[in-house]
Amino acid sequence: MPDMILLEAEENMDKAITSLQREFATVRTGRANPAMLDVIMVEYYGVPTPVRQVGAITVPEGNQIYIKPYDKSILKEIEKAINASNLGLTPQNDGQGIRLVIPPMTEERRKMLVKEVAKMEENAKVMVRNCRRDANEALKKLELPEDTEKGYLEDVQKLTDKKIAEVEAVTAEKEKDLMTI
Repeated sequence: MPDMILLEAEENMDKAITSLQREFATVRTGRANPAMLDVIMVEYYGVPTPVRQVGAITVPEGNQIYIKPYDKSILKEIEKAINASNLGLTPQNDGQGIRLVIPPMTEERRKMLVKEVAKMEENAKVMVRNCRRDANEALKKLELPEDTEKGYLEDVQKLTDKKIAEVEAVTAEKEKDLMTI
């Protein structure tokens, strides 16, 4: 039973890290990345649909994204959704698809994004610590012998330290990516 609690805690901590990586994918780095568009929903036949599902997304150059919709009648809707998003990109409609040119970022903008990334990192660490707390509470409810309980609580702490180090490594990689020109 205690091993199941440890496995569940590790699984939940991994979910926190995966969630952080998904959040980081939406942070603009000055280079074209189709994952930036994951947050954009297009009104398609009255249903909010992710832009990935209504068209092919390619990266023809390092600083451009091209969206070619499967149905050309929704070009205006895609354009409207991109303008409404907070990406700060201006869509260019060429009649066949939409081209997004990612402008180079200023040093000030890069530093601001690093601060945002740090906030996301802290939220992920809080989620990992909450998983630790839940696991510790579950272990204490089992009323194991004191020495055994202490051993499992130490295992939970080691797991927490390992996962927090992973969060920090992912964040350091993203910050490095942001500060690279």
